[in-house]
Amino acid sequence: MQGITYKKAGVNIDEGERLIDLIKPFAMATSRPEVLAGIGGFGALFSLNRKKYKNPVLVSSTDGVGTKLKIAFMLNRHDTVGIDLVAMGVNDVIVSGAEPLFFLDYFATGRLNAKIAATVIKGIAKGCKQAECALVGGETAEMPGFYEEGEYDLAGFVVGIVEKNKIIDGSNIKPGDRIIGLASSGLHSNGYSLARKVLFDKLKLKPNSRITGLKRSLGNELLTPTKIYVKTIKALRDKFTINGLAHITGGGLIENIPRILPNNCKAVISRDGWKMPFIFQFIQSGGVSESEMFRTFNCGIGMIIIVSKNDAHKIINRIKGLKEKAFLIGEIGKRDRKEEQVLII
Repeated sequence: MQGITYKKAGVNIDEGERLIDLIKPFAMATSRPEVLAGIGGFGALFSLNRKKYKNPVLVSSTDGVGTKLKIAFMLNRHDTVGIDLVAMGVNDVIVSGAEPLFFLDYFATGRLNAKIAATVIKGIAKGCKQAECALVGGETAEMPGFYEEGEYDLAGFVVGIVEKNKIIDGSNIKPGDRIIGLASSGLHSNGYSLARKVLFDKLKLKPNSRITGLKRSLGNELLTPTKIYVKTIKALRDKFTINGLAHITGGGLIENIPRILPNNCKAVISRDGWKMPFIFQFIQSGGVSESEMFRTFNCGIGMIIIVSKNDAHKIINRIKGLKEKAFLIGEIGKRDRKEEQVLII
């Protein structure tokens, strides 16, 4: 008589093993020389190159993709959210001047579909390649009854390294410094609860809706992967003095820039310094105030770089040479204690 099995309870170990076989080639393609053991073990082994650093500091970050996953479920398209997952972590690490070293992921679902999971993790590996960090491991959790049918959740964990005397923490920012904005690729991975409320609930649009002003369907526009800025920042960091970096995520320009500003400084942003991409204009037209837009979305600026006045144009030219879009969007002013730290004029 056959008893109750784990598979009958909803957990398919064989499907999990199939997934490991599917993702190993993706992970191996991201390997760095420091990786001693990665996918398949109980823990990943990574050897630090102590000759390269005199006083190394490890920088870590963890994040997810948020409700952007809902768009992936609507379209049954899973090849981009893995890039988002990596981007959210490595972009947070690079703002300290740190080089991302290795990445781990957590994939949780009610019923494991190895093909879908492998597509997601292939995207994670693609993001790791863009960030030049190794995908060394992760966890796949199958939890029957915990998630809606066909849905999953993601979390990512990244560790980077920086020489202690080269940490970028904003302490050198001073009045007169210039603010450079690096273009975003779209909404990135923040503000999707508001975007879905406006686009799908209020305006009654569908993921396959075609909108004049967008080159592709609304759903595919919303699934545009988050821009990874690691290579660009590393190229600048090695040639110029950067006083501050801010990754523009949830909270937008209003909430993220103050995280790196000294108390006596304010960021004065010129609204005319760049053109807000159409997707943000369209969301705003659905009844969102401009102040709410700047507090929720990146509005076309995914990374802020604060540098001295004398270096600003040289750095912008260097960024353009890297085939990236950059804008001079403001400057640092002296702040009165009662003033807000970010003014958009």
